[in-house]
Amino acid sequence: MAMKIRLARGGSKKRPHYSIVAADSRMPRDGRFLEKLGTYNPLLPKDDENRVKINLERVQYWLSHGAQPTDRVARFLEAAGLREKTVRQNLKKGEPGKAAQERAKAKAEKAAAAAEAPAEEAPAE
Repeated sequence: MAMKIRLARGGSKKRPHYSIVAADSRMPRDGRFLEKLGTYNPLLPKDDENRVKINLERVQYWLSHGAQPTDRVARFLEAAGLREKTVRQNLKKGEPGKAAQERAKAKAEKAAAAAEAPAEEAPAE
């Protein structure tokens, strides 16, 4: 059985509240789970101690039994000191698209042409 430690969403519309659960990866996000391991409330300030609550002993148990945390839960576990911090790089995400690159190139060419034109006219006066 492929186990995941993931978030299950609760709360009302635009007021999310998540449970950190150990679940079979084939079950729906908010569906059946085996054990509730903690809570996450994104509406609280980042420095609030009640924002993320995790039962570290049970998380350690599930990790030892092969459960894989999702990206968000892995970050919580890194913050708690339960996992090694991994390097995350998404270099493509920060690059502008084709159209934006073309606009930037055209703007740079126009600026370069404008900078050259006054420089040529200045000594003629």
